[in-house]
Amino acid sequence: MVSHGHGATVHNVSATATTLSDMAESMSERRRANAVVNFLAAQRYTRAEVFADPCPVPSAAGAYGWWFRDIPGGIDVSGCEQRDGWTLLYVGISPGPPRTDGKPYVPQDLRKRVRYHFGAGNAGADGSTLRKSLGVLLGDQLGFALRRIGSGKRQTFAGGEAVLTQWMAENAAVSWVLHPEPWYLEPKLIDALNLPLNFQENGRNAFAPELKRRRREAAVKAGKMRVLAEWS
Repeated sequence: MVSHGHGATVHNVSATATTLSDMAESMSERRRANAVVNFLAAQRYTRAEVFADPCPVPSAAGAYGWWFRDIPGGIDVSGCEQRDGWTLLYVGISPGPPRTDGKPYVPQDLRKRVRYHFGAGNAGADGSTLRKSLGVLLGDQLGFALRRIGSGKRQTFAGGEAVLTQWMAENAAVSWVLHPEPWYLEPKLIDALNLPLNFQENGRNAFAPELKRRRREAAVKAGKMRVLAEWS
């Protein structure tokens, strides 16, 4: 008589492993879905509210979302998240992932990053992916362009930065969620949401290649114009 006990045991172990794997995957999907729901449910704040005293933005790590009333650059937002007249176009994180190139780490948090995007201090397109993208899309409408300034190595919208800040004050709001390692959350959000202004690691978005092209074109044009000694 041939015993089938060993084969049955192997089959049972395999089935159990498959079940556990399916359960883990299901739990992971639920966590991902909950993270997206919580992110979308976070309260939005305008520039005036962000710069109020006390500032509502925490000095902590997390992910933020940028919502807009007016849509820049004729973007198709039919697949974007919309709430109460606001449309979500971009997500970002602060701080970024740990550096691996040995360069010194510049401390960042949600408060510093959000306020910079909103035009705090000497904020410019060279230090904000969001501001550069918005300015490239809005430049013709608002009357400014990307320019080289100072030594010629930096590119900003020069005097147009103040115009962009005012546009954001009227048309942009930001929300956020806390996360100790937001670089793990960001790709999940980009994968789950339609985010036209996130052009990096966002191949599924139809507008991302167009935004890349416009940013590159603006930089080339700036390189052909004279360097501005000061913002003007």
